[in-house]
Amino acid sequence: MTLTELRYIVAVAREHHFGRAAKSCHVSQPTLSVAIKKLEDELRVAIFERGANKVTLSPVGERIVQQAQQTLEAADSIKQMALHGKDQLAGPLRIGAIHTIGPYLYPELIPLLRKAAPDMPLVVEENYTSVLTEKLKHGELDVIIIALPFEEQGIVTQTLYKEPFVVLLPASHPLTSRKTINSKLLEEENVLLLGQGHCFRDHVLDACPACIPKPGLEGDLPHTVEGSSLETIRHMVVSGLGVTVLPCTAAGAHSYSQRLLSIRRFNNPTPSRTVALAWRVSYPRSKVIDVVNAVVRDCNLSCVKHARKS
Repeated sequence: MTLTELRYIVAVAREHHFGRAAKSCHVSQPTLSVAIKKLEDELRVAIFERGANKVTLSPVGERIVQQAQQTLEAADSIKQMALHGKDQLAGPLRIGAIHTIGPYLYPELIPLLRKAAPDMPLVVEENYTSVLTEKLKHGELDVIIIALPFEEQGIVTQTLYKEPFVVLLPASHPLTSRKTINSKLLEEENVLLLGQGHCFRDHVLDACPACIPKPGLEGDLPHTVEGSSLETIRHMVVSGLGVTVLPCTAAGAHSYSQRLLSIRRFNNPTPSRTVALAWRVSYPRSKVIDVVNAVVRDCNLSCVKHARKS
């Protein structure tokens, strides 16, 4: 049994496909298949159930892959300790953030991280919470920035800041006459939301029940229109297609003339989300966590409320 064989079975468990797993491991499919068959023969169990179009784990295979992942993480921790010695800020940091945080935090975060830790090259990713979580679990990312609630076994979270939501309106919209807005006023509006799969969509609907999509009459405009990104939604608001609710860092007041776009806060209590840093319990570079936390605090995010220093 080797670490390479363990990496192969973890890759197949993740991809549910031998070809894709081989590609992710940068080996040929026959090489990967032979290695896995050798491991199964050694253990005298079938780790995978091979179907015509999909590969699934056998009951015992699930336990084996779980233990293999833990073994690979332990081996990586030893390698990290040996590689970095006493300097935990030397060597790459693989960091991920969800789509509704990355574009608005990274431009501030990356230059400050480079300045704070010049010997720590950054590998940056932006993705859905579910994808980032799997990559974090499998050691493909070191830390991720997500929105709470977030509970995963073997992963620790630390609150970074609390971010209020705001309402984005076309500058000519009647609601711009108000200083603040009650969510009930959005009941009759065409509310622009992110599509299914984005956690911010769920946060908005939890905070603003009036924004929940409602079926319209045949031939009517939809009560709710969906966009693929917050940037797309902002452009749609400017075009007069509706109104939307955004995290304050994504409102983009600087991007448009006030002739085109207006931003209004909600009445108290203001809906908001809590942004947090997450990493594996086994991650050995604790100083990296401290530096990322400190640098986020130094970012110029004027509309957020940072967590208290511990």
